[in-house]
Amino acid sequence: MTRILVVYYSTHGGTRELARLAARGVESVAGCSAVLRTVPRVSTVCEATEPQVPDTGAPYASLDDLTQCDGLLLGSPTRFGNMAAPLKYFLDGTAGLWSAGALSGKPAGVFTSSGSLHGGNEATLLSMMLPLLHHGMLLVGLPYSEPALGETAGGGTPYGASHVGGAAGDRAVDAHEHALAVALGRRVAEVASRLR
Repeated sequence: MTRILVVYYSTHGGTRELARLAARGVESVAGCSAVLRTVPRVSTVCEATEPQVPDTGAPYASLDDLTQCDGLLLGSPTRFGNMAAPLKYFLDGTAGLWSAGALSGKPAGVFTSSGSLHGGNEATLLSMMLPLLHHGMLLVGLPYSEPALGETAGGGTPYGASHVGGAAGDRAVDAHEHALAVALGRRVAEVASRLR
């Protein structure tokens, strides 16, 4: 079975929904399974810690999850055109995997959610790609052969799936954003299957 790891951080639920949709795309490919993982919040209070297991949702990602996957989908809300601190903190802890080349040659895709149409989605997707390139991963995007990419009035870019959640984070994932998240998961799974 080709195992695709979907690691995300979400605050209002938009990025979590994209993660679920990308996982659905992964599992639409024969012989592929999606593993959903999240990362804990970070705090400015050094003594503050998150529970070992989240109260709800996906379990926390571990370095073992990364080494055991055949492909990776990485998602974060947009924070001033960059990934959120919890995801960056998780990635900063992967230096040992980098030095061992543990992720080199594996395919990866990225997805994000922002509060506004021009909230920095593309910059966030590019910022998430940088550590993946350092790891030697093979980036998979969304080509314009995906019809929803040319039709979307919300999220969706060639760099990866995205969602515009609105200022209150209450705008649901629309049909085009839905289709593109599923397509991204499917594409990463297809590439991972071929490489395997």
